[in-house]
Amino acid sequence: MKMIGITGGVGAGKSAVIDHLKENPRFLVRKADEIGHLLMEKGTEVFSKITELLGEEVISEDGNIDRTRMGAVIFKDPLITEKVNNIIHPAVREYIMEDKEKARLSGRYDIYFLEAALLIECGYDKICDELWYIYTAPEVRRERLKISRGYSDEKIDDIMGRQLQNDEFIKACSRVIDNSGDIGETFKNLDRVLSGYKG
Repeated sequence: MKMIGITGGVGAGKSAVIDHLKENPRFLVRKADEIGHLLMEKGTEVFSKITELLGEEVISEDGNIDRTRMGAVIFKDPLITEKVNNIIHPAVREYIMEDKEKARLSGRYDIYFLEAALLIECGYDKICDELWYIYTAPEVRRERLKISRGYSDEKIDDIMGRQLQNDEFIKACSRVIDNSGDIGETFKNLDRVLSGYKG
């Protein structure tokens, strides 16, 4: 079973690509963000460590961590951000390795896909067989973010400025999937590439 990591900048259309991949029963698709949210739920070890570090102010009325409140706290202080990342990322990585092994032993899947915005920064290149970069032209990404999320130019500049640049993604990834145009064409190209893959 091959493990392929999928990454790309904000607004690149990773979610659409992931949704398309999920339609194939021989592909198992996981999102690192969703795993992180699962591992932060009330009663988990990650929950205990984060609330001990950040305090009660990040806990919502239902007793879970409010990620908006947590974000407001950690983005003020790079040191706190690093400490939170050092709690979450190793736990997510451990979960993924166990999940991948279960998937391999099941014999049901040809490919295990892992989507993560910080795939390269978190060192997932060490555990993936390949990294794929979902490329979308910057102006297209901007337009999508304005329409779908209502982001201002200032907010888009801020987010894009904190992410890896195009050449860094291309250097780190073995395959580039261009998603700048019609999504149907992107899906056709994906299917063409994947037709040659077997676990």
